[in-house]
Amino acid sequence: MNVIGGIIFMMGSILGGFVLSSGHIGALIQPYELMVILGAALGAFVISNPAKVIKAALKAFGTLIKGSRYKKTLYMDALGLMYELLTKARKEGMLALEADVEEPEKSAIFGKFPTVQHDHHATDFITDYLRMIVGGNMNAIELENLMDVELETHHDEAHQVPSAVSRIADGLPGFGIVAAVLGIVITMGHLGGPPEELGHHVATALVGTLLGILFAYGFFGPFSTLMEHVGRDELQYYKCLKTTIVASLQGYAPQVAVEFGRKAIFSTERPSFKELEAHVKQKK
Repeated sequence: MNVIGGIIFMMGSILGGFVLSSGHIGALIQPYELMVILGAALGAFVISNPAKVIKAALKAFGTLIKGSRYKKTLYMDALGLMYELLTKARKEGMLALEADVEEPEKSAIFGKFPTVQHDHHATDFITDYLRMIVGGNMNAIELENLMDVELETHHDEAHQVPSAVSRIADGLPGFGIVAAVLGIVITMGHLGGPPEELGHHVATALVGTLLGILFAYGFFGPFSTLMEHVGRDELQYYKCLKTTIVASLQGYAPQVAVEFGRKAIFSTERPSFKELEAHVKQKK
């Protein structure tokens, strides 16, 4: 909703100021200028990015409208899940987690936390490392180093989309100039016409420049920045899971391990100790 509200406020301010300055909205409606600018930008985007980045970008734009899913409730569910898994392992041994790890979709513990269970990326992250702990001799330092490698790879992959959108934002003012130059070319072909006609063509050309700058700094630039924020939220979520798992492998009790994970959450989403404790007890 912040995205929609921001767009409404931005466009309202621009158009409101234009109208209050005796401008006419109809003069800004130039569909052919839009076709030149957005069509050229889309073509450049397709040329400069592989199919996987294009597909991820389309998905990311849909996510922006919904907003980040990494809120306090999701963190509480994730830590609640980790607490139950680690408690079971502490009471019955790590081998007792084998069924939960191999088939999380059938696990009674995972089933208590559907927001985590239905996120196959998070589920894979948790089960992969618990599986390594169950079946291997990896110590906490080795496991943490491996997690860092995966998270760095995940960060680099997630950064591809905002980086691609940012490059489009950087190019849009140039495409606006292209549209403006085309408008001037058309204007030069009507030099013998009446002043009103020349004024109309010049105005159309200037709208091209305006739209290129507006789309760059009003839409695609902010979209790119917001994608980076969502990516950081996602990375922090996995850092929370990582911290909890590593703390458990270092020998800390489940309630202490999830406290390690709670401390890895940004302050705006971090539940209090009592909130998390009540949530865990409620899920038992």
